[in-house]
Amino acid sequence: MNRIFGKKKPTAPAPSLSDASGRIDQRVSAVDGKIAKLDAELRKYKEQLKKAKGPTAANIKRRAMDTLKRKKMYEQQRDQMAGQAFNIEQTSFAIDSIKDTQTTVAAMKVAASTLKAETKKLNIDSIEDTQDDLGDMMEDMNEINEMMGRSYGVPDEMDEEDLDAELACLDDELEGIEAGEEAEASYLGPAGLPVEPSAEPAGANPSAALPADGGGMDDFGLPVAPAQTT
Repeated sequence: MNRIFGKKKPTAPAPSLSDASGRIDQRVSAVDGKIAKLDAELRKYKEQLKKAKGPTAANIKRRAMDTLKRKKMYEQQRDQMAGQAFNIEQTSFAIDSIKDTQTTVAAMKVAASTLKAETKKLNIDSIEDTQDDLGDMMEDMNEINEMMGRSYGVPDEMDEEDLDAELACLDDELEGIEAGEEAEASYLGPAGLPVEPSAEPAGANPSAALPADGGGMDDFGLPVAPAQTT
């Protein structure tokens, strides 16, 4: 069958925007190179015109005009290709935006389904009842704390003038106690204590107080009588 009808040629892949943009960039670079060469020629002709005269100057001027025309043509082509490149970039940006939007919409759909499923697990009435119960318990705790903070044996109403007078008397009593403590401290100071007597009177001879027979002293510091011999 292939010999009769021939074999179908494989179709080439469709060009992408990236390929088209790359080819246009290459062409723009090539045109820019040509324009740069023409600028160099124009500068050379300009220097020659400063020195040339007569028919030579006219010939140089004609060649400079031709060069300038070609430069204008290349600049026009470059502007056209720059416009094409801009359109390609805008189209590529629009395609990317559409793809991003599709991804965002798909993610939002999944999120909405998940949120809906999780919301069904909650009971709004139960949540409201829980909040009411918590509010009631907090009020009960405040009442309990208020009751526990009450003082026993303290009159509810007390005259402030009586309290001020009692406070003034208390200050006088405290001042009297402090004055008495200072007087007692001065009375019991080191200057009022008697001098401790020395262990031995001045001029006393301990050995003279002992008996001649050397009986010694008892536990109370008194001389012991000598033992009598029969």
